[in-house]
Order: sequence, then C-alpha cells, then structure tokens
Amino acid sequence: MQTISKRILVTGGAGFLGSHLCERLLARGHDVLCVDNYFTGRKDNIAHLLQEPHFEAMRHDITFPLYVEVDEIYNLACPASPIHYQFDPVQTTKTSVIGAINMLGLAKRVKAKILQASTSEVYGDPTLHPQPESYRGNVNPIGPRACYDEGKRCAETLFFDYHRQHKVRIRVVRIFNTYGPRMHPNDGRVVSNFIVQALKNEPITLYGDGTQTRAFCYVDDLVEGFLRMMGAPDTVIGPMNLGNPVETSVAELAQMVIDLTGSRSEITHKPLPIDDPIQRCPDISQAKSLLKWEPRAALKPGLERTIAYFDKLLTERGEITKPASVAA
Repeated sequence: MQTISKRILVTGGAGFLGSHLCERLLARGHDVLCVDNYFTGRKDNIAHLLQEPHFEAMRHDITFPLYVEVDEIYNLACPASPIHYQFDPVQTTKTSVIGAINMLGLAKRVKAKILQASTSEVYGDPTLHPQPESYRGNVNPIGPRACYDEGKRCAETLFFDYHRQHKVRIRVVRIFNTYGPRMHPNDGRVVSNFIVQALKNEPITLYGDGTQTRAFCYVDDLVEGFLRMMGAPDTVIGPMNLGNPVETSVAELAQMVIDLTGSRSEITHKPLPIDDPIQRCPDISQAKSLLKWEPRAALKPGLERTIAYFDKLLTERGEITKPASVAA
C-alpha cells in the first residue's frame, strides 16, 4: 500500500528514540524535520541520515516558539534519564511544559496532528500493579524526580485541554523502560549502566537489593507503537501505555548482561535513590485491542544488539581495548 508523503516534525529527533523514529518515517517516504538542542541528543545518532534528501536537521530549543509548516508532530524533546533531567530541573520542567505549549500552538496553527511522548513516570512509585492508563499515580510533587514526573503530567493536561478547547488532534503515549542501540552511554539508566560497566569490567552498581522490577521494551517495538498510535482513528487519543509487560528484576538483568558480555565485573550494592519505583510494569490491554500492538523482541536478542552497539562505541572512543586476535 502506497503511503501518502507527509511533512513530519520530530522534536528530540537526535535522541535515542527520536533518531530511530526519524529512520522509520524516512523509510515510509515522508519528509522529516528533526529538531534538537543537543542537550542529550547526539549528532552521531543522525549523521547517517544527513545525506537523505528528505531529511533536515535543525538546532532549536522548543522552549522557544518554532514556525514551520508540517502535517504531523512527534514531541519527544525532553531529557528522560534522572542524571540528565536532574542536572537542570527548572529547564526540564520548562521543556515539558513550555515546550508542550509551543508545539501545541504550532499544531493548532497549521492544523497538524501531534503525538506527545509521555512516560510511565506519571505513575510515580505505583501502588497498583501492573499500571493501567486509568491509574492516577503516586507522585511526590516536590521530590528530586518531580521536575520530570510533574512536567510530563502537566504536559498531558495541556494536550487534553488543547484537544477539548481548540479541537487539536492529539495522541498521548506513556513510554515504559525502553532500550536499544543509540542509548546515551552516560544516561544513568539501568541497561546502559550495566552494559558499559560490564564491557569495562568495572563493578556493576546495583541500587537496593536488586529485587525491584522493570519491564524492558526494545526500541523497534516502541517506534512501531508510535506509528500505530499516530495512524489510529481520531477517536483513539490515549493516554496509551507502550511497553513490555514482561517483568525482569534488576538483579536478573545484571546477571544477564554479565553472561552476554563475558564480563569479569562483580556486583556492588548502593542505597536506592529517593522516590525510585520498586515495581514498574505496563498494562497494555488498550494497545493490544485498539492498536493491535504488543512487543515482539525478547530481552536477550535485544540486549545482544545493544551490547554490540556499546562495544563498538566504547572501542572507537578508546575506552575499551580488544586483544589483537579479537580486534582482527
């Protein structure tokens, strides 16, 4: 089936998720405008796309208005790991809230459909398990994670109010832990942390006792969820959980990474960070029924591809060295 070519804006397009989304949109024959201020996005993530005639990259911070003509907007701009979003918490809140206002204003002006990349962090440290979209969350509004949690919650409010008040065509997805190639090596997330530490044969840092669980979704599956959500009828606006409903304990993940890398790393324990959730797992019943979507990639092959990416990246940077027989 021939896809009608659209002009599509991806904010945060040089980031981990954004760069994979830009690739998929280009493969579908669309014109893609990637906007990023490169706070956590990396030019290396999109360097291979720059020669594509239908791809354009623009340095811009969405806390300032943007005047472009587009048919669809994917709003992915915002640092998403605790290390990055706590570095400048005021700017994190501004990106979520003022950025949402600017992108919704653009969507209203050009009559574009707009998707908000929200997060499972809107559920905080959940008291309900797994988390359905109807669950209103257990969020500390004044804690160190609140700049991100409450910023994203406010962004959802704005999206639904622009929809009700101005008839803007919105989509809201709540992303659960996602991993894959092009994750930032220093983002402090559990998958990238463990892989980098294992490849360097450094101690693997386990916060708490390791029994806390996460549900890990491979990036290709998540991007497919974005595309299906954007292509859904206008009666389907969300919020929609996108993630893997298979739980893995952090300790299990650490051991799996050690085994897959052949690392000599040992596991060390540190205290659990403030407001760090003990359980995080999506109820994806809505996505299954309305989008016919569910993750397909199993954790082990997804980790293998992610490890290969980090192995190449760290070798090129000279942070790890290989024996001559391996390097050859």
